[in-house]
Amino acid sequence: MARSLCATLPAVQNAEPGALVTLEGWIHRRRQLAGVVFVVLRDRSGLAQIVVTESQVREQVEGLPEETVVRVRGRLSANVKAPGGVEVVEPEIVALSAPALPPPVELWRPTLNATLPTVLDHAALTWRHPQRQAVWKIAAASMAGFRRHLDRAGFTEVTTPKIVDGSTESGANVFALDYFGSTAYLAQSPQLYKQMLTGVFERVYEVGPVFRAEPHDTTRHLSQYISLDAEFGFIESHREVLALLRDTLAAMAEGVRSGAAAAVETLGLALPVVPESIPVVHFTEALDLVGAAPDEPDLAPEHERLLGKWALERFGSDFLAVEGHPAAKRPFYTHPQPGDPRWTNSFDLLFRGLELVTGGQRLHEHADYLAALTARGDDPARYPAYLAAMSHGMPPHGGFAIGLERWVSRLLGAGNIRWATLFPRDTHRVRP
Repeated sequence: MARSLCATLPAVQNAEPGALVTLEGWIHRRRQLAGVVFVVLRDRSGLAQIVVTESQVREQVEGLPEETVVRVRGRLSANVKAPGGVEVVEPEIVALSAPALPPPVELWRPTLNATLPTVLDHAALTWRHPQRQAVWKIAAASMAGFRRHLDRAGFTEVTTPKIVDGSTESGANVFALDYFGSTAYLAQSPQLYKQMLTGVFERVYEVGPVFRAEPHDTTRHLSQYISLDAEFGFIESHREVLALLRDTLAAMAEGVRSGAAAAVETLGLALPVVPESIPVVHFTEALDLVGAAPDEPDLAPEHERLLGKWALERFGSDFLAVEGHPAAKRPFYTHPQPGDPRWTNSFDLLFRGLELVTGGQRLHEHADYLAALTARGDDPARYPAYLAAMSHGMPPHGGFAIGLERWVSRLLGAGNIRWATLFPRDTHRVRP
């Protein structure tokens, strides 16, 4: 008999009352009463209730603790108190694994009552909890929405090297490794590669890990995270990049809304409505709004929080773009603001008071790259393939990068980005 999923049982019962079904999954919970044992089975789709009354099967269940993997064959029966209004009766149960050892936390409880270190130390098990599963289902739906939107917009998905011969951004910290006797590095970003590939495909995107060896030990930083990158050619300014970003975020939110509705309900989330036009302020205006000194080179986390609050009060928007960041704080490839090269055609997008995205317009003329690198005291010889691409005709282009874990953590309202990360890597954690 073909396997049924727990979530499909109500539909099967409606189509064929009393149907025989086969379920496979984990024993989520056992409740033993005087003459009956209720077994809650968990699979990837949800939960189902199994009613055990036959004495031999009840004795068998006593030796099958929570998290043991089993196959259950039985008959459907309507019960408004059971999940989905249907349960399985007259079951035959076959263990598909040895009896499971007691887990470090009680996964059957509606809420996972454990500290973050405990959750992370035992991630392979704690991700089994329905609330934890819901978190990653939202992440997966976000990535699917990102890909779906850009595919429809004529983008080509690419995969770029994660072992590189130098840093993406001058002076940034990188993880070094031995590469057959030479020194190589883990890529901080696909930035240079996605720009070069814009000269091939015009529109490219990538979903993949990036690595930052910056010694941040905060609730918002990771040493490895998933970056959702996009780059495209034939633009006139960074505002076109922001417009694409707006549509992409809307598609990601819709992907979660339609593709992970049960997860959203499980976690009780309020998904954002992405405005048709994201509010924009210049960096200098942003400093003034938060009462910062006009010579501040960047926005501090507290500034971001205040700006997020202001955007919500002023525009009813969870999103705010801050454009025109100082050229001194942006990578060498960033296009200057026309008429005033102190500033740049770049932006940071804040989501609910936290920087989520960095994007903007890039330089595309070979001579401009030589001048920019020389002005920073950097050696153009460090970027031979990259500069060669710029010397063979590159269109005006730009792009952005979204941090997946930051996006998900802000959807959750989590106080720590690690709640939204499958297996976090930070300054203290390199396992599991």
